[in-house]
Amino acid sequence: MLFGVFVFAQKDLGHTDKKVDSTNTLYYIIEGDTIPREFIDLEEVVLLNKLSFNTKEDRKRYLILRRKTRKVYPYAKLASERLNTMYRRLEEIENKGDKRRYTKRIQKYIEEEFSEKLKKLTRTEGQILVKLIHRQTGITAFDLVKDLRTGWRAFWYNTTANMFDISIKKEYKPFEVKEDYLIEDILERSFQSNRLERQKPAFPIDYFDLSTHWNKKTE
Repeated sequence: MLFGVFVFAQKDLGHTDKKVDSTNTLYYIIEGDTIPREFIDLEEVVLLNKLSFNTKEDRKRYLILRRKTRKVYPYAKLASERLNTMYRRLEEIENKGDKRRYTKRIQKYIEEEFSEKLKKLTRTEGQILVKLIHRQTGITAFDLVKDLRTGWRAFWYNTTANMFDISIKKEYKPFEVKEDYLIEDILERSFQSNRLERQKPAFPIDYFDLSTHWNKKTE
């Protein structure tokens, strides 16, 4: 994922603004200085601000979220890889019958590969995984099940999940949901420390804009 941005210290982010000049060049205004966006773009480099927490409980919750996110992210990444492979292969198959047989075979393979592992996840880990599946595929877990199986099966999966306070219709919304922002922060830090292998998300996520957005909310 090519964020290609600098992330400044938290005290600086609160004083950051943007403007576009007559040549359509994007500028960031930081502490009174005007910096063209292309001058601070760096491929796959993000300078992260030091983590700080208001209370011990906030720090504890973040560390728990970090452990759970690191645990389930590889499953979401693997699901994205399997689905991309399947869709590419389907484009090469012309016969409808062959497409149905291939899809059914992949369905069975994915279910067998994931079922036992997913049974061992806690409720919160399962919900984080649902969000990350949406991050990596651009499709909710509900719609994935619906596309690969049937609408009834998707409904049944969601109803069963709801018994454990898990909705497979959940989307990943880091600009709207604070927990999703923290998950994105955890992912970026884990990518940079090589704890997790970076995989491009299904939709663009600008970490600089995301951090600025949430720092302004806390001012």
